[in-house]
Amino acid sequence: MIGLSELGKSYGARTLFEGVSMKLVPGSRYGLVGANGSGKTTLLEIIAGDEPASEGSVILPKGARLGVLRQDRFLRDEDAILDVAMAGDEIVTAAIAEQRALTASESPDPQRLVELEDRIAAHDGYTLEARASAILEGLGIPVASHRMPLATLSGGFKLRVLLAQVLIGGPDVLLLDEPTNHLDILSIRWLEKFLAAYAGCAVVISHDQRFLDNVASHVLDVDYGTITLYTGNYSAFARDKIAIRERKEAEIARAEATIAEKKAWVERFGAKATKARQAQSRLKQIEKIEVEELELSSRRSPLFQFTPERKSGRDVLEIASVSKAYGDKKVLVDVSLAVRRGERVAILGPNGLGKSTLLKIAVGALASDAGSVKWGHETRVGYFAQDHHEALVDPDATPVDVIWNAVPKAETSYVRGQLGRVLFSGDDVKKKVSALSGGEAARLVFCRIMVEKPNVLVLDEPTNHLDLEAIEALVEGLRAFEEGTIIFVSHDRAFVSALATRILEVTPEGFRDFPGTYEAYLERCGDDHLDADAVVLRAKREKTAAGATAKTESSALSWEEQKKRANRLKQLPIKRDEVLAAIDAAEARKAAIQAAFCEPGFFEKTPADEVARLEREEKELGPKIEALLAEWEALETELGSLA
Repeated sequence: MIGLSELGKSYGARTLFEGVSMKLVPGSRYGLVGANGSGKTTLLEIIAGDEPASEGSVILPKGARLGVLRQDRFLRDEDAILDVAMAGDEIVTAAIAEQRALTASESPDPQRLVELEDRIAAHDGYTLEARASAILEGLGIPVASHRMPLATLSGGFKLRVLLAQVLIGGPDVLLLDEPTNHLDILSIRWLEKFLAAYAGCAVVISHDQRFLDNVASHVLDVDYGTITLYTGNYSAFARDKIAIRERKEAEIARAEATIAEKKAWVERFGAKATKARQAQSRLKQIEKIEVEELELSSRRSPLFQFTPERKSGRDVLEIASVSKAYGDKKVLVDVSLAVRRGERVAILGPNGLGKSTLLKIAVGALASDAGSVKWGHETRVGYFAQDHHEALVDPDATPVDVIWNAVPKAETSYVRGQLGRVLFSGDDVKKKVSALSGGEAARLVFCRIMVEKPNVLVLDEPTNHLDLEAIEALVEGLRAFEEGTIIFVSHDRAFVSALATRILEVTPEGFRDFPGTYEAYLERCGDDHLDADAVVLRAKREKTAAGATAKTESSALSWEEQKKRANRLKQLPIKRDEVLAAIDAAEARKAAIQAAFCEPGFFEKTPADEVARLEREEKELGPKIEALLAEWEALETELGSLA
């Protein structure tokens, strides 16, 4: 469990959050969301002990093991990939290293060897290599590469090894900052399943809405100068936050209307002697009415608007028999592709199969080994590279310089206005490109593309580094790009689902070209090799079909049987609600016991028999909750069959 007590963090006059008190419990997965720069990463660093809090404290159970994904961790390129991953289990790897050193010595201490043997066995150390290998494979690093040096991997794949290192350690608390960056869809699906089965407490920063929907049991929202806890996944949080804000706005509007009404009465009748007492009464009532002042949200949405200068021809792009190899590794072999105006082509698949390479060859940023690329009549291409440095080549340039270089004849007001649309204002426009954050750099590149007015957009992982508000704004901007053509690579399934009209999946066996939406493609595949939503869609259809069959069967039942069925339908919701209440009470009691255990000095101040009683009660609550959950599932199943 993680306890936050009156936690706050400030930098000079700027307060990120303050007065944060809450408990984060094992078995729950917390999605940490907020605008870029709101303090999400800072909170993780405070919990991990890497950054001091300005006020308040973080309480962790004694001996709790933290697994922290630090993307700036030093790695030695000469180490084997598997060894780097296994190093995440520090207890086992230290014991094995000492065991080997003792065994190699001339006079090993037999007692110490026995102790080390017991420690390795107790921590499941003899399966460490197999577990590490399984995690690496799940994250898209094939078994054949596990004994190779880390230097053979690209930067993105090295981050996967870091993630594997964190996961293998069996931590009680997982702190993950953007774990899906550099993961393809298959690896993201694997990580979702891993986290769903994780028994500890996980806090995850992510800008991938589908990932948060599939993983998060709660959401921590960094906004309004504090951190608010919501129950449910990201979609539930988004609905609840809007509803709460609207309710507060409505309460303020009612209070202001009441004040206005009473003031109007006083102004109209206050001068009359006969109404003086009533006027004073109304003035006192006005004084007692409290109008809450709503904090301004730290969230801001950019405006992405792509307006082509002119239409392209009907045939936009033709790639014919393109091949590309890096040394002995062939990434593209005899690839052909034709794209027509208005299409939104999503290129999907595991990393390392040439998706980005294909886009680079298409826009002329990379030469192919064979084949040809031909752009159609009047095509004008806007290219968003996965690496922003490819577009922002001058580190000393400012955002104003970047846009003026794209449209040198534009007025100052136009340049500043375009930058303002993507949230660059005031001194932000004078920052050096080298000082921009990943999100700022991405917005600047999109701003440059907008002023260039292309009719074809080629986008390589465009949602990387954008926060959720910016991603939603980008989706809206691209949807409105009706006269243009979009070719994009993305691992963000919500983004792909919102835009794609054609799917090009890259596989080791070649390309699968499907003319249709993402959901239609998943349905056609007949499995969840890319996304669990395919299974969900089929389950919904099957449930609908089953419901229709049940209604048909119901009409054939006798009057007595129909009456029994109706009575049971009345009883089941009542029983279900009783079970849910029992589950809530049991979980609350378990959380209260765990909170007591985390209080400073609890074990010193509490009698041993009371501690033992609470430990027994906590242990008994686990099976009780499991039994209640099973009963609730049975009731839900019966309700579904009778409905």
